[in-house]
Amino acid sequence: MRLTTDFWVSALIRTVFNAGGFAAVIKRGATEAGAVFITVRDRLGQVTLYGPALQGSYEEGEVDDRLFALLIYEGEMEAIEQKLAREAKFDSDIWVIELEPGERKISELLNVVAN
Repeated sequence: MRLTTDFWVSALIRTVFNAGGFAAVIKRGATEAGAVFITVRDRLGQVTLYGPALQGSYEEGEVDDRLFALLIYEGEMEAIEQKLAREAKFDSDIWVIELEPGERKISELLNVVAN
């Protein structure tokens, strides 16, 4: 059984804060099943965007997992905001979470797959 998006985001935020990082909900989407986009800001101010992985990325038995794909690596915030605006126009129920992961690596927080 897949966790609701609201519950999953709450757990992610708690995990990041416990690791000495920072997390904030920038846009709250659908409680049950909204798509999640995550911006990760590093200590130098570079921003990376992750979003839901394509359905073809899921293998049998993984349907309950949340998989993410790297969408923009260390991009300009303006480009990331434009991408998120296009996604929100397509699906108004998206979540946008901003992370500064602290001591945790992003690979410990998210299941990232190669595109």
